[in-house]
Amino acid sequence: MSQLTTMTYEVTDRIARITLDRPERGNGIVPALPVELAACVERADLDPDVHVIVLSGNGKGFCGGYDLVDSAEGLGVTDATGPAATDHGDAGPEPSPDRPTRAAAATDDDTDGPDATIDLAPPDDPRAWPGPPPHRPPPAGAPTHPWTTALNHDPDGTWDPMVDYAMMSRNVRGFMSLFHANKPVVCKVHGFCVAGGTDMALCSDLLVIAADAKIGYPPARVWGSPTTALWTQRLGAQRAKRLLFTGDSLSGAEALEWGLAVEAPDAADLDARTEILLERIARVPVNQLMLHKLLVNQELTNQGMHSTQVLGTVLDGITRHTPEGHAFQRRAAEAGFRRAVRERDEPFGDAGSSTFKG
Repeated sequence: MSQLTTMTYEVTDRIARITLDRPERGNGIVPALPVELAACVERADLDPDVHVIVLSGNGKGFCGGYDLVDSAEGLGVTDATGPAATDHGDAGPEPSPDRPTRAAAATDDDTDGPDATIDLAPPDDPRAWPGPPPHRPPPAGAPTHPWTTALNHDPDGTWDPMVDYAMMSRNVRGFMSLFHANKPVVCKVHGFCVAGGTDMALCSDLLVIAADAKIGYPPARVWGSPTTALWTQRLGAQRAKRLLFTGDSLSGAEALEWGLAVEAPDAADLDARTEILLERIARVPVNQLMLHKLLVNQELTNQGMHSTQVLGTVLDGITRHTPEGHAFQRRAAEAGFRRAVRERDEPFGDAGSSTFKG
């Protein structure tokens, strides 16, 4: 497996440990992440010594969603120095009023970072592809190329929904590697798991979350729809609607009460309680674990999960091209992603780490 740039991988005592490892960016999702995730899951699946997989994140939280600023930097950003931020971190510098701005070719979720102004780099420019080697840019014009994404997100241009779907559906495939893995996947969440980060948590088999953590999908308010479309599967129709109609989030304790998590210990006990669960699963033969996961997942598949994910991914593209979606994109280009996200959430009283629900 090539050198990992977004996560780490190790095996100890029958447990494969995949750890998101971009803490300075809130473990935000970049193009390399779903690719590396699928590769790590496959490595664990093929390792006869591995019985169970655990997915976690380094830093202050599990995952703050898509890294919109990283996407912007890949297009050739100027004035983008300073600390990266999500809703749970600090903003960077203000945008320069003397530079023309254009909304970043980002995706749908609410990780933000240093405010920036953006000049589009040509498709053959090294700046047009975020991330260090070994992740190389796809051919110019490919739906996964940031320059293609930028042009397809131009509010004054013509949106091609199938270019959008071709790009986002590949992320869904990466996240769903957790669901399709032969072996059980436990997701351990601390701090925050919001927006696109919830795709990974919900694609996992079991969720263990700190009682004080935040989990939810705030982009349901504008510029997002869950692409993996698993909220209904995990919570039932009424509770899924309760969260998606408002963009509200749950605390870890509420996630346990609602049936989203299997355990919600105090933050200080999260590691210990997760290890106890992992050790118990690891005692079971791999073939038994595989057949039980296959049995339960078949029921979910029979309920139409995959066709719903196709719809969810198409709808996600639509949300970024409504009048409100374009307004959010323009505001982000004008004032920075952090401010745009905060302005989206402040009327609901739950900006940052809050899970206030009225």
